[in-house]
Amino acid sequence: MGLKAYITDYNNSIMFKKTSAKSQLDVFSNPNSFLKGRSEDIYEQSDSWHNLFRTQVTLRIDESLFASLFSEKTGSPNASVRILVAMMILKEANRWSDLQLFEQCRFNLLVRKALGLINIDDPIPTESTYYLFRKRIVDHERQGNPNLLEETFAAVTKGQANDFQVSGRSIRMDSKLLGSNIAWLSRYELIHETLRLFCSKAGITNLESKMSTSQMELINSLLAEKGNKVVYRCSGDDVKVRLIDLGRLAYRLVTVFKGSSHKQYTTLSKVFEEQFNVDEEKTVIPKPKESIATDSTQSPHDTDCNYRNKDGNKVKGYSVNVTESCDKEGLNLISGVEVKTADAIDNDFLEASVLQAGAVFCDPAEKIHADGAYHSPSNQVFAAKMKAEIILNAIQGPKGRYDLVLGENGKLTVTDLKTDLPVEVKKMKSGEKWRIKGEKKYRYFTQKEITACELRRKVASIPQSVLNVRNNVEATIFQLGYHYNNNKTRYRNLIKHKMWANARCLWVNFVRILKHSHESEKSTALWPKTIIFYLKWDVKGQFLSILKRIKISFNQIVPHFPESRIMSGL
Repeated sequence: MGLKAYITDYNNSIMFKKTSAKSQLDVFSNPNSFLKGRSEDIYEQSDSWHNLFRTQVTLRIDESLFASLFSEKTGSPNASVRILVAMMILKEANRWSDLQLFEQCRFNLLVRKALGLINIDDPIPTESTYYLFRKRIVDHERQGNPNLLEETFAAVTKGQANDFQVSGRSIRMDSKLLGSNIAWLSRYELIHETLRLFCSKAGITNLESKMSTSQMELINSLLAEKGNKVVYRCSGDDVKVRLIDLGRLAYRLVTVFKGSSHKQYTTLSKVFEEQFNVDEEKTVIPKPKESIATDSTQSPHDTDCNYRNKDGNKVKGYSVNVTESCDKEGLNLISGVEVKTADAIDNDFLEASVLQAGAVFCDPAEKIHADGAYHSPSNQVFAAKMKAEIILNAIQGPKGRYDLVLGENGKLTVTDLKTDLPVEVKKMKSGEKWRIKGEKKYRYFTQKEITACELRRKVASIPQSVLNVRNNVEATIFQLGYHYNNNKTRYRNLIKHKMWANARCLWVNFVRILKHSHESEKSTALWPKTIIFYLKWDVKGQFLSILKRIKISFNQIVPHFPESRIMSGL
């Protein structure tokens, strides 16, 4: 039986069953039976991180979201989905390896308590169960279904927002480019590595029956040496000649294995179409570099990642957008994190992010703080429809020479910002354009330029204190990628990056809840202590009054116990 068939059979043999939220304590294996004093107090303290994580994250995970990954009727019960998801969150929180994760889950009492494993002998899921569970999530989305970690994040965060009454009237968002865990490949290395992977999967025996002797010699050289070594030892002209040879080989393989459903064939076919042209005489010609799109394949090991050069920051990977609440008072949480390929533009994130925030938080968004990259006419229309205001800290592109003001009477006023003088303007017959006489030729303006000028004036009038509200979201972006200082993750493929981002944001939200709980406890702790203090002195005063009545001094009754010792026990 092949691995794929084994996994399919294994999935069908497991029946979905929810985990009970209440654990049965065992008097012989409960850690409370072995811990004493301060250790027991910390272990049982309700606002300790492990107990708060269990209540605010682990127990909030809706296991029914994952029911479609398992059989409905037959098979043995599945491992606890709640524990498996919580393990994924703790792994990303601490950047543990898989080995460290299972070591902590088996032997760290606090981690076990955070997962809801109350007794020492409560078993954790095995490594194979953990890996197969992650694979099921990936396969589930590849079949066109929603990402289950995204749905889990939304459900958990909504419960947290309701409990802590997190308002979403004011939200902010920002994006970050994140590199995939792949090597930077030149054009030749990309094609070489793609062919090498396909040929290694197809097998020499299968290739020999379909390829010529010269083609088999080239295939054997591909399998024997990686592309970076070829580039290192060959001159530029040699690489160009070899690139054409690889194009011919790729064309032959794509033609011979046409119709194959194998993943490596799909990648090879895509790379060939992106990198080569075939003329009428069946001659293979490399495409000019400038004609290759940024969304072309960057690596055969991660076909989802794209290329982007953002202000000199060159990334082959993904773009991550984070949205969070930003009220001045109370708890603020991340409402959603969206991951797309690196070539995605920021203004494509805004609409879905605002709707997600409205579904998670207690109130719909009224103010949306973002940078200029999130501006677009369609986003302004959307915000007006949602009765919200987009507060931008800048507008992309250089400031124009002319300032345009359209009056209520439809008259356009044009000011030359270089000379600070008004310019004579004429409205065209179409009614949709205006014209001025420039230094060398006429200059035309449309409603688009007028709206842009109006928006720039609006941005310029916003107080700096309001603009600073958006800046704090950069700290959230920093925390999201905290473990990746070189902006390069440990994962490949879009789905796995979605899983990582949602797990990481669940942890960031939890840390905020933990901090908020501790701050709330400190602020309210003074009142009970003050009340108890006065109650003690009130009891003491009544007691001393009774003693005076019977003419017996306090120290005569309790000569061996200091007054302060007795009062401290009240």
